[in-house]
Amino acid sequence: MMRNWLSKMILSAGCFCCPGYIHIQAQTIVNTRHNLSVSGPGTVKASSESEICIFCHTPHNSSPLPPLWNHANSGSVYTLYSSSTLNALPGQPDGTSILCLACHDGTVALGNILSRGPISFSAGVTTMPAGNKNLTTDLSDDHPVSFLYNAVLSTADGQLKNPSAITSPVHLEGEKVQCISCHDPHQNSTSSFLVTTSQASALCMSCHDRTYWNTSTHKTSTRTWNGTAPNPWFHTPYTTVANNACENCHNPHNAGGKLRLMKYQPEENNCLDCHNGNAAGKNVQTQQLKTYRHDVFAYTGVHDPVENASIVNRHVECVDCHNPHAVNSSTASAPAIKGFETGVSGINQAGNPVAAATYSYEICYKCHAGNTWAPAAATARQIVQSNVRLEFATTNPSFHPVVGPRNNAEVVPNLIAPNTATTVLYCTACHASDGATSPAGPHGSIYPQIMKLQYLKADGNTTASGTTESAAAYALCYSCHNRTNLLAGNNSFPEHSKHVVSERTPCNTCHDPHGISSTQGNATNNSSLVNFNTTVVKPSSGGILRFEDQGSRRGRCYLTCHGQNHNPLSY
Repeated sequence: MMRNWLSKMILSAGCFCCPGYIHIQAQTIVNTRHNLSVSGPGTVKASSESEICIFCHTPHNSSPLPPLWNHANSGSVYTLYSSSTLNALPGQPDGTSILCLACHDGTVALGNILSRGPISFSAGVTTMPAGNKNLTTDLSDDHPVSFLYNAVLSTADGQLKNPSAITSPVHLEGEKVQCISCHDPHQNSTSSFLVTTSQASALCMSCHDRTYWNTSTHKTSTRTWNGTAPNPWFHTPYTTVANNACENCHNPHNAGGKLRLMKYQPEENNCLDCHNGNAAGKNVQTQQLKTYRHDVFAYTGVHDPVENASIVNRHVECVDCHNPHAVNSSTASAPAIKGFETGVSGINQAGNPVAAATYSYEICYKCHAGNTWAPAAATARQIVQSNVRLEFATTNPSFHPVVGPRNNAEVVPNLIAPNTATTVLYCTACHASDGATSPAGPHGSIYPQIMKLQYLKADGNTTASGTTESAAAYALCYSCHNRTNLLAGNNSFPEHSKHVVSERTPCNTCHDPHGISSTQGNATNNSSLVNFNTTVVKPSSGGILRFEDQGSRRGRCYLTCHGQNHNPLSY
C-alpha cells in the first residue's frame, strides 16, 4: 500500500523529496527510459516487476541517503576529469551524482535494491549495457560534477556566469554542480533527461559565457550536413551548425577527446568532420592531404590552450590559427586580422606575446619568429635568417610589406593594380592553398613552402637545370609584378630579361622574398631584396660576393654566376 501510494505521488508530482524537484512536472517518468518496470518503453527493463519507483526509492528500509534511496551504490573510486584549463576542483562524486552513478557507472546490478531481493531484468541484462549511458568509473571523459561553483570560481575562470545569474531549471545542489544540475531523472521532455533544451547550446550557456561566442559563425551558421560520412553530429538530434553550437565540437559524456570534452582525441578531427566539404562551405581536409601543408595530422595531444604564445613544442593544429569560439565572416584589410583569425594568440612585432592578435602576421610569428625548432631557410642565403619577424621589420633595408608599407620614397616598379608603393600584404598573399576556389589560408598546396602559385627556384646547377621563363614558372611573382615591364627593363633592373630568360636564373637566386634584417644587411648591399642564393651565386675571382646599389636603376655586382665572373660588373 505504501509503495503504491509513493509511486502515485511521484508519477503525478515528481519526486517531492528530491532537491530541485519540488514542482509539478509536465511529464511523468512513466513514458521515459527511467521507467525500468516491465511496462517501461525502453529495451532495458525488468522481467516482471510492475512498480516503477522501486528501482530508486522506497518509503521503508531505504539507505540513509535522501531521497528515500533504494539502490545499492558501487563504492567505486572514480577517475576524475582534469584539464589545464579547468579552474574548478572536482572531487569524488557525492550528493545526487553518486546516486545517478549507482546505475550509470555500470558496476552495480540495475535490480540491486535495498528494500527487498534483487529484481531480474529481461534479455539477460544485469548492469547498465555498454554505450553512451554507461559512464564507467572513468569520468575523465565526462563533464565534471561535485565541485563548488561559486563567485570565486566564476571570477577565476572568467568565462563562467556568476552563480547568481544561473536561472531555473538549471540549478546547483547547494553550491555544487551535480548531475541534476543538467538532468531531470523524472522527465524527458527534451532529450537525455536534460532540464532544458540543448538546442543552440541553451543548456551550456546557462553557465558558460564564452568570449566572442555571440558573434561566432559557429553560433549563427545554418549550414547542414550533406549526409556523407562521417556524421559530425552523431550524438545530437540537431541538423544545423547553429543548433548544435557547442556540440559541433564537444561531447559532454564519454567524449573521445577527454581534454575539454572534444568529440575526438585527434584535435583536427573535431574540425574536419565539418570542414571536409560535407557541412562547411570549403573543403579544408582536401588541402591537408596535399604534399606541402601545415600538417595537423602529425601531432596529437601536444597543443595546449594555455601554452606559451611562442610555440615551444613543435606542432600545428587548427586551433593554433583559429579560435572556434570566435571565428566569424568579417573582412579586413592587411595587416589587420580577418574574422576567421579572431581571438587567436600571437607574437607582436616587438617579440612580445599577445592574448588576441591584432594583426594577421602575429599569428604566423607564433611558429615562424625564431623558434629553436624552426626548420632551416628554404634557400641557402648569403645572409641567413629564419626569424621572419626580423625579416619583415619596417626598419630593414628592404622587405616585402607585410608589417607595414615601404619605408622609403623609391618608386616600386612594375606593380599590377591595385598594388601600389603603399600596399600592405598578408602572409597569405604568397603562402596559401593553391587553386582559385580553395579555402583561404596556408592549409596545403601542391607547391613547396605552401605557395599559393608556382614559384620556381634554382637547384644549384645554373644552366643545365635552369628554369625556362614563362608566366606559369613565376606565377607567384607575376601576380603582383608586371611581367612584360619587368622583362623589358622598364623602371627596373635593365638586365632582368638576360638573367631570367636567357640565363634561366630564377628570381629567387638574387631576391630574398621576406626581407633582410637591418642588423645583418644595409641599404647599399641589400636594397631591392637582394640576398644571393649561395648554391648558385659564388664569390668573384677577387673573393668578393656583393651587390652595390648606386642609385635608381644603377649598381654593380661582385660575384660569379651563370659562367661569368663579375669583379665587378656594372649596369
